[in-house]
Formats: sequence, C-alpha cells, structure tokens
Amino acid sequence: MRDYQIVTDSTADLAVSVLEKIDVTVIPMEFHIDGKSYHNYPDEREYNMQEFYAGLKAGKTSTTSQINQQTFLEVFEPILREGKDVLYLGFSSGLSGTYQSSLLAAEELRSRYPEAKIVCVDTLAASGGEGLLVYTAACKKAEGMDIDALAQWVADNRLHLCHWFTVDDLFHLKRGGRVSPTVAVIGTALGIKPVMHVDNEGHLIPMEKVRGRRRSLDALVDHMVKTCDPKEGQTIFISDGGAREDAEYVGKQVRSRCKVKEIVYSTIGPVIGSHSGPGTIALFFFGAER
Repeated sequence: MRDYQIVTDSTADLAVSVLEKIDVTVIPMEFHIDGKSYHNYPDEREYNMQEFYAGLKAGKTSTTSQINQQTFLEVFEPILREGKDVLYLGFSSGLSGTYQSSLLAAEELRSRYPEAKIVCVDTLAASGGEGLLVYTAACKKAEGMDIDALAQWVADNRLHLCHWFTVDDLFHLKRGGRVSPTVAVIGTALGIKPVMHVDNEGHLIPMEKVRGRRRSLDALVDHMVKTCDPKEGQTIFISDGGAREDAEYVGKQVRSRCKVKEIVYSTIGPVIGSHSGPGTIALFFFGAER
C-alpha cells in the first residue's frame, strides 16, 4: 500500500500545537491589508494575529483570495514525486472556490502521475470545524486507515461536524453581505448578537439573535447540549477572533454541561476573521447533525 499525505488549507485554523502532533501539509491562503498581500501561515510568520485583530478594531479592512490551481500544482506535485498519494481535505465549497481549483489541479496531475491517487474531499466546513475534521482524519491515518477508507470516512462524517459562531461586531457581517446595513445599525444599538452555524451545503447561516454578549456565548453551548451526545467524550475545538477570555468562558460552560475529553483553543485566522471580525467565538464538535 502506498503512503499518502493529508493536505489542507490554512482556513482550518489549526493551532501550531496541534500541527506538531499530526502529519498534515497546510497551504497558506492569501489575505490583503494596508495595500499589501500576506500568506496566512499557522505560525503567523508573515502577520501576527494580535496585530491583525487590533487593526480591524481600528478600522482597517482585510480582503482574501482563494487558492488557485497553480498553487495546488506546486504543493501536490512534490508529494507525488516522493511516491506518495495525496488526500486533500478542502475549505467548504459553499464559502470559496478553492475546492474547485484543487479538482482542476488533481485532474492535470493525474495525467502526469497515472499510478498515483489524488483524492479531493470537500469538507463543507470552515475554520476550526474544518480543522477538527482534519485533525480527526490525521489521527485515523496514524492508526493505519488507508486513503480510500479515510476519504470515505470524511465524506460520511462531515455533516456531523457542528459549527456554532457568534460575533461581537455586526458591521463585519454587513460588509460581507450577511446582514443588512439596517440590521447592523439597529442590532448594534440594541446589543443584539447573531448566533450562526454552517449548514449542510457549507454556507454560513444566521440562526437566531440574542441580546447581550454573555447570552450569545451561552447559546453556543445550548446548541452543543442539544446535538452532542453527553455520554460520548470527544476532543472539541473552540476558536476566537482575539477574544481568548470569552473562548475560555465557553470552554468552562462546555465542561460543566457536556462530557468532553479535551478542549483545543485556537485563533481564527485572517481568512475567516476578515469576514467575521474581532471578538468572534466559534465552537466545533461532532454531533448527531449540524
């Protein structure tokens, strides 16, 4: 059986501490701020996330670019040259054209390496949701699961990966077209915080509105209690947009209400953070359904 390499993109927001434990290649996506372009490396070598979120709070605007076909060719081909196969677990096609670029690259490379397997799976996930799926897949690879079985496992389980978000600044959602200008103005004045999730098509969808930051954080845990089996201990991810104290509050609530094995905290990177804004808190876990 040929060895294979799992590849994902930096929208998975995998913490360096997690990447040190698993064998995963991460493709950095691009973002643009202050008229310059940067790559979103997990170790923040090009742009510090604390400075990134401070900039957004100060009024800076960040935009993002999807990974193009050429970048996928440059990442996949060296792996194939080593005699390995490739399993790409990609950012939701409901949020980006990145996955489609991976398919084009895979099709081109199959003609050059007919003996190799290049499998691309749309995770239909984002941020730590994508990250938790990739992390779990990497653990299963380490246990000996082959590429075909693992690709099927991801496809079978991706809709059990639950994403629950809340944001602190409605104006970032307004810029991305997620809420109207009127909702942003009135909601901010009334202290309304949206609670959102990623649906089965991989789109970010507003689900409810609550008044007050603390209630919005509690609402994330409420949704976990409804769909996560409290008897089943699992590793969960909690990500934040420069608001670690709030993320840890959510973690404490989760531990008091659900049985979890481990909580992994990470920072929401600039690709997702450009659209969700500072103060975003996101909770990711496996549940009965999204």
